[in-house]
Amino acid sequence: MSPASQTVTQVEGRPLALTNLGKILYPAANFTKADVISYYVKIAPLLLPHLAGRPVTFVRSPNGVDRGVFFEKRIPRAAPSWVQVIDVPRSSRSGDAETIHAPAIADLASLVWAANLAVLELHVPLWRSQRPAEYGQFDQMVFDLDPGAPAGIVECCEVLQLLVDLLTGRGHSIMRPKTSGRKGLHLYVPLSPPWPWESVRKEAMAVARDVERDHPDLVVATMRKDLRAGKVLIDWSQNAPAKTTVAAYSLRALELPSVSTPVTMDEVRACAAERNPLSLRFGPTAVLERVERLGDLFAAT
Repeated sequence: MSPASQTVTQVEGRPLALTNLGKILYPAANFTKADVISYYVKIAPLLLPHLAGRPVTFVRSPNGVDRGVFFEKRIPRAAPSWVQVIDVPRSSRSGDAETIHAPAIADLASLVWAANLAVLELHVPLWRSQRPAEYGQFDQMVFDLDPGAPAGIVECCEVLQLLVDLLTGRGHSIMRPKTSGRKGLHLYVPLSPPWPWESVRKEAMAVARDVERDHPDLVVATMRKDLRAGKVLIDWSQNAPAKTTVAAYSLRALELPSVSTPVTMDEVRACAAERNPLSLRFGPTAVLERVERLGDLFAAT
């Protein structure tokens, strides 16, 4: 590697060699690896608390989003010794003793190290690590709203409001929506104290099926693709210990750099009323401007 392609720096006292900073990772936007690192450095104070204590699954695109991406659950062998590791079961199947050494992004240096590997997306489970090689209890429940064409994010906003109404009636008082950064929405329900994952999955399934029963022309709660056209899938199956969902403030590996962005219920209602899908589409610059005004809409309350 030529010296010109490497920059040696320190982040919070940790030595890091940053490579190929000029490599374009989002060609349609001329968005480089340096731009990815810069975004993650700036958003780190808000992002890191949502990663804390959770094993992270990487979505990497070292050659740019137009040349493919891959998931990485295990920590890379060449990771610095100071990057923390969380040992987790490989799956939730009974008797499966194999574990995965997953990265834990616990500080700014670890986040910059990951971004330098062209990690564009950061995915986390609904639990924090409590004991080695065990799943923790869930401190969140999630509903992944995925529209089937010609439905889009406007219809997702309509469904999210239905979910909020139903969840409120079931005693859930705090709910946090965010964009998926793709075409849908996520709705998170904090759980305090945490619940066993089986109880969370049962609750999520019941809620999704109730909304489907009451609004069959708009909602589907089963995974069959032939049922999704023009409807919004409420994917409750994400509420499983081995599954992950993209973290709040993570970039997405799409043609243009977008961000999974926390939004307000007023914004959700406005998008549905005005039928303007662009109102809930945010890139890195817009997100950084939003957090200056709004702070962390996903912060614990």
